[in-house]
Amino acid sequence: MNDFSTLEVIKDPRGFATLWLSREDKNNAFNAQMIRELIVALDQLAEDASLRFVLLRGRGRHFSAGADLAWMQQSAQLDFNTNLDDARELGELMYALHRLKAPTLAVVQGAAFGGALGLISCCDMAIGAEDAQLCLSEVRIGLAPAVISPFVVKAIGERAARRYALTAERFSGVRARELGLLAEVYPANELDAQVEAWVDNLLLNSPQALRATKDLLREVDDGELSPALRRYCENTIARIRVSPEGQEGLRAFLEKRRPAWQANEKEPRP
Repeated sequence: MNDFSTLEVIKDPRGFATLWLSREDKNNAFNAQMIRELIVALDQLAEDASLRFVLLRGRGRHFSAGADLAWMQQSAQLDFNTNLDDARELGELMYALHRLKAPTLAVVQGAAFGGALGLISCCDMAIGAEDAQLCLSEVRIGLAPAVISPFVVKAIGERAARRYALTAERFSGVRARELGLLAEVYPANELDAQVEAWVDNLLLNSPQALRATKDLLREVDDGELSPALRRYCENTIARIRVSPEGQEGLRAFLEKRRPAWQANEKEPRP
C-alpha cells in the first residue's frame, strides 16, 4: 500500500482491510488530497483478490464532518471547469467505492455530514452509534448534494432524501437506522465491540460467495424481471456450485464440519 497522509489502510491477517479516514484534527473532513488518496486506496484494494471485505471508519470522535472549509473556500475562487474537475474526482471516489468487488461495511460515530453520507450510502452495509449525528447539510451553505444524491436516494429512498436534502435537518443514528441508512445502532461505548461481532460473523462466510452475491445483487438492482436477468441468476448459482469453494462448502455441510475458510474461527459451526 502507498503511504498516505490523510488515510490509513490496515490489513488484518484474517483476510480483511480497514480503510481509516485519518484527519482527526480536521474531524476527517474531505479535501482534494483525501479524495485523491481514497481513489488510489480503493484502486489498490480492488486489485487485492484475497480480501474478504473492507471496513470504512473514521479516526477520532467523528466519522467525517464533510467537506473541509478551507478547501471549500479555495473552490469558491475557481472557475466552472476547475470546479467540474473537482466534482468528477468526487464522483470517481463514490463510484469506486460503490463498485468495489469486496463487500463493504461503514462504521459511523460522531458527525457524518454532507459527502460523508455519500460514503456511507456507497457501502453495502453500515452500522453506527445511537448518538451519531448525520446531515445532508449542503443547502445550508448554498450548495446541493449533487454528486452523492444517486447513492443517498438508493440508500434511504426518494421521499426521505427529499426531506433531509431540502431541510438540512440533523438526524440521529437511531433515525438513520429507521431510514435504512444504518443496519444497526449501538451505544457509543459498545460500538467497537459490535464491530468485532460483525467481523466475526462475516468471517464465517465464503470469500468467493460474498463477492459473487454482491455482484448478483448489483445486477438484480431493483428487481425488474427480464429474460437476461433470469439467465444471469441461473448462471451464477451453477457457476458457484461447481467452483472449489462451492464444492468445499457443500461437502463441509454434508460432513458436519467447518469449511476451509472457517479454519481459524472460534465460533461453533451454525
